[in-house]
Amino acid sequence: MTPKHIVSAATIVLNSQNEILLIKGPRRGWEMPGGQVEEGESLKDAAIRETKEESGIDIEVTKFCGVFQNVSDCICNTLFLGTPVGGEPTTSFESLEVGFFPITEALEMVTWKNFRQRIEYCLTEKLHPFYIEF
Repeated sequence: MTPKHIVSAATIVLNSQNEILLIKGPRRGWEMPGGQVEEGESLKDAAIRETKEESGIDIEVTKFCGVFQNVSDCICNTLFLGTPVGGEPTTSFESLEVGFFPITEALEMVTWKNFRQRIEYCLTEKLHPFYIEF
């Protein structure tokens, strides 16, 4: 059987006020923008595209942070840091609300599974690059 893995790319976007870009999805609540990497697409390009699609914000990726791998579900989540370079916060069918929030407040808003941990790892430079299996 040929292995089938899902690879995703998500970005922790920090603006000049050191606020984090979050989207509120219909199923998981508040989270960082991200999604599946398409065939023939780089991880970095997927992170940029997903952020634009879900939030309306154009970003520049500034750093690769690491990987969270869900071994049993065959999912590899790659994580990047980025900064906004254009666009306006805009909702989509994937995001009911979009906004920049102070880090402490943003971490309280993110309640789905280990998404908060992913953000904390990305914000802690001494942990880069990380590789977490679960």
